[in-house]
Amino acid sequence: MTRSLFRPARLAALGVFALAGLIFWVSFNTAQGTNIRSDDSMLRLSDLIQERSRKNEALDSSAASLRRQVDGLAQRDDGSTSAQKRELGDLEKAAGTRKVSGSGLSVTLDDAPTNATAKVPGLPDPEPNDLVIHQQDLQAVVNALWKGGAKGIKIMDQRLISTSAVRCVGNTLILQGRVYSPPYKITAVGDPGKLSETLDSAPAIKNYMEYVDAYGLGWKVDEHKAVTLPGYSGTVDLQHAKPLE
Repeated sequence: MTRSLFRPARLAALGVFALAGLIFWVSFNTAQGTNIRSDDSMLRLSDLIQERSRKNEALDSSAASLRRQVDGLAQRDDGSTSAQKRELGDLEKAAGTRKVSGSGLSVTLDDAPTNATAKVPGLPDPEPNDLVIHQQDLQAVVNALWKGGAKGIKIMDQRLISTSAVRCVGNTLILQGRVYSPPYKITAVGDPGKLSETLDSAPAIKNYMEYVDAYGLGWKVDEHKAVTLPGYSGTVDLQHAKPLE
């Protein structure tokens, strides 16, 4: 009986050692002899995103330069009348592909300090989500500025057009293939008084201001007598889903 009980236990032990050896071999083969935890060549996902963002920025700049050259060549002898050229210019301004200048304002939003506590007596301590800028906060500012008659808007250094999408992933903003970290600056060209009025009256921004007062989220509005927004230089090709044949 003792022997019959010993054999299954011994086989089980051998199986455990064999499995451990297999795991060790797979780990070694994956690491190729390097330390998986500390190998600097294995970029973290955030590092990879930042790298792609820098490449996209360089490609955008190159594409914009080429587009200006093409536009310049196309306008030399295209046979257009003065009226047609004026109409084209107006359409480009409306589309956001031409720079726009004038008075305006900028809004800067920022995360609260990570160690922030309630600034108003009786409020609970903040949750992590209470201390960061969310997608809806940025979208609320953009919507209010459009409603206030903005002639053009940019977020950080990029001009917005009708197909621009404001997306936040974690505590970073992804805009037109590039990644940004707070503080986020939104600049608009338009009547500063009307723009400020629509900012103050927007319900979503009123809600955001409650968190500014409660936990110290960043909010700053600056008026500008003269500001220039660049024209949008990215692709304007529309992409959409297609049904499978």
